[in-house]
Parts: sequence; C-alpha cells; structure tokens
Amino acid sequence: MRVRTLTATAAVVALTAAGLTLPLAGSAAAATTPRFDFNGDGYEDIAVGMPNATVDGKAKAGYVSVIYGGPQSPSGSTGVISQAEAGIPGTPEAGDRFGSSVAPVDVNGDGVYELVVGASGESLTSEQFQDEGTITVLDGSGWNVKGTTVARGSGEFSKIGNTIATGDYDGDGDTDLAYGESGEERGSLRFRPGPLTADPVTPTTVRQYGMGGATTDLATGDFDGDGRDDLAATWKGMEDSSTFITRWDDQAKPAQWYADADRGSSLAAADFDRDGTDDLAVGLVQPNPESETTHCSDRLGGAVLLLKGSKTAEFGTESECFTQSNPEVGGTAEEGDDFGAALSAGDLTGDDRPELVVGVPGEDVGTVKDAGGYVTLNNTEHGLHGGLARSQSTPNMPGTAEAGDRFGAQVAVGDYNRDGLPDSAVSAPGENAGEPRSGGVWFAPSSTEETYPLGKSLTPFGFALPNGAINYGEVLGF
Repeated sequence: MRVRTLTATAAVVALTAAGLTLPLAGSAAAATTPRFDFNGDGYEDIAVGMPNATVDGKAKAGYVSVIYGGPQSPSGSTGVISQAEAGIPGTPEAGDRFGSSVAPVDVNGDGVYELVVGASGESLTSEQFQDEGTITVLDGSGWNVKGTTVARGSGEFSKIGNTIATGDYDGDGDTDLAYGESGEERGSLRFRPGPLTADPVTPTTVRQYGMGGATTDLATGDFDGDGRDDLAATWKGMEDSSTFITRWDDQAKPAQWYADADRGSSLAAADFDRDGTDDLAVGLVQPNPESETTHCSDRLGGAVLLLKGSKTAEFGTESECFTQSNPEVGGTAEEGDDFGAALSAGDLTGDDRPELVVGVPGEDVGTVKDAGGYVTLNNTEHGLHGGLARSQSTPNMPGTAEAGDRFGAQVAVGDYNRDGLPDSAVSAPGENAGEPRSGGVWFAPSSTEETYPLGKSLTPFGFALPNGAINYGEVLGF
C-alpha cells in the first residue's frame, strides 16, 4: 500500500478568551528520541485504531491510521491501513475489528518504530462467527506498509488483540508481547517472547483468571527499580478481579510480584515521585466484589488510585486516591463522569516531574450531557496535586462541547512537535452529530508559559479518510 501524506483541512477555531493558568517551570528540555516514529522523520506520531470502521463494504472490518507529528503540530496521515492492502496479512471481513488495539514497538532497535495491531474478531477458519483474533506487526519504514502476524488466538472465543503491551520483560534484549486472551468460561494473560517476527513461537500463560475473567488494561514499567521491564495488568471477572504486577526472574520465568484486590479500567506507569521506581495509576478504580476493603471509598464520578513504588518498602505500601472532589482538581464529581476512564503520563512542564492526564469522557459541560473533558493532574515537590479541567468549550481548544462527544475517551502523551515538551492527544470518538459518529483526535500542545497554546482538531474529514470512518479515536496507541 502506498502511504499517503495528507494535510489536515479541518478548521481550527481560535478562541481569544484569557488563557488558563499552568504551573510555571524551567525551560523546555532538549528534544529526545521519539517514543513512536512510524515514518522515521524524527517526530512522534499518533496511532489511531478504528475497529468499527467499514472496509470494502464490510462492517466493522476495521483499519488503522497514523497521524504524523510535525514542526508546528501533527498534520499528515498515512490514510487507511487495512487488511485490504497488499502486504497486510488477512482479508477484510465483517467483524474482524482490525485496530482493536494499537501499540508502538521498535522490533529491531533501529529507532524507526513498527506498530502492533490487534484484530480481536479475526476468524482463523471458514467459520466467520469464530473470534480467535490475531496480532500483527506493521512496518511503515518503506514506501509500502508491510505486516507480520506474530500471535493467533488458541480458541474460537479467544478474541486476542483487545489488550496488548510490549517491553523486554525477560531481559534478553528482544521486545516481547503481552496480551489478554478470552475463553468460553475464563480468560488469561499471555506472553509471547521476542523477537516479534514471523517465526512460530508458542506463547505461555502468565495468569489464568476466574469465571468470565478478561484483561481490562496492561502497562509496562520498572516498578522495582532494577532497570528491567515489568508488566502490570488489571482484570475483571464475574466474581473476582484484581490488579497485579508480574516480573521475570534471571531464568526468564514470570512470577506474580504484587497483587491488589482493586481493579480498574485503565493503567499508567511513571515515576511520579522521582525515587527511581515507577508508580502505577489505576483509573476508574473499583473494589473486588469479594473483598471487604478498598483503597478508594469515595468514587463518586470515578476515582484514580496511585500505587507507589519504593526501593525501601514493598510496592503499594503507600497509595493515594484522586477524584474531582480533591482540592483544586478541576470539575465537579458527579455520577457517570468516568473520571479515570483513560490515563497517560508525561512531563508536560519541563520540570522533570511527570504529570498525569486523566480522561473524563462522561463529564457534562454545563447542561450538555457526556460532552467529556480531561484533567491534567499537576506534579509538585509534594506529589500530584490539583489540575485544571479542559473541554471543547475552554479557551484555545477547537470545537464545541456537544452531547455524546465523549471528549477524553482516550488520552495519550508525546512530543508531537519536537519542542522538548510532551503534548497531549485527546480523543472524542462521539464527535459529529448523527449515527454513526465519525469522531476525532485533539492535539493540545504543552508550554512553560502561563497559558495553554492553541490546540488543533484532527478528524477523518480533515484527513480525507473514506466513508465508513466510525468513532475515530476510540483506540489510541502511545
């Protein structure tokens, strides 16, 4: 498939109202190596999965699109990358849901990133209604995007590709793959060691869940401070749930290292307190139905649990809860806000302390239901504290808050304009009235000044994506 680079034509609305206060910081750090650079131009890119999109008349066949970063802001796009293209394994079929998940990965360490893509509804037999699922690695470094299937579901109800994570978990220098797998009665967390090539590799089961159990989210971090990647997972079953961390020993064997009864809908890992160990944020946290205790008893509108790492104490000995009822946190805690439905972390102010970006897609903006928003929790010398809420009705954010937009359904952090400060990418899969909704992704640049710079909307219309674009931004990779 020829990769098309298009210029976004969607109008950007400049609002001249007074800016919103940001924490002051020192000068921006020098630009660093991109975390996801699909086309090798030195700018971080944004991967967008569209599993509900129609391809060649096939409903929910799905495709992915990569938004290219640039000197001022993200603007170009690959266009459509689907199974209809030569070089991409498979054929677009109704319900394949290609793009169920997307995650960047540097397979060969050359600094040009590949993209891991899940297709949770893919059938591996002639039975269309079986959902084994597949996971494919896409290489966009050449003129044509090429794909390699690196994992296949083991049963007709496996649906692999809904949740994926990458990292060098076993410490052998190759990037590995972790993914959730469903089952007829129970699911599991699976590990596929690297290298992520076409060579057949038998995955191993890291953990099997209880009845109806499925992986909700995964995150990679160094939670014990030993310099090696660990894997955090959160899952939910019919009568059980938990959040746990797995690390691999010197014999490359996985073992559960930490577990907590609370579970969430999203995870983010970062060293918020700069003590040399990553902490784990658990978004939209909920208690285990069989447990009598929970970290966050106040969960009105949603809560984020922060489990803290330490080199001197057991992981999670210290924890903290955040809601929109916390002092100086923007917005008001209300039923159905879904505070914490999406999480991402990065140093947005250049002070070497990562902030936590929290999606609040169910937020009502005035009387506008489920317009959505997001909150950036500030990081201070005393930890995460306060943070302003933004929506499509706040200054310098293009667009208008509309019912059902669900702005903040996904959030990502990356230095998309290479100015040395990570920026925020925020999706609104319900954007544009009518059924189906086409969706969009918003670029919100960071600054060391006192005001938020002008944002930018990135939509299927602006990228001239074909009809059939549905819920653009439902899935983001970062």
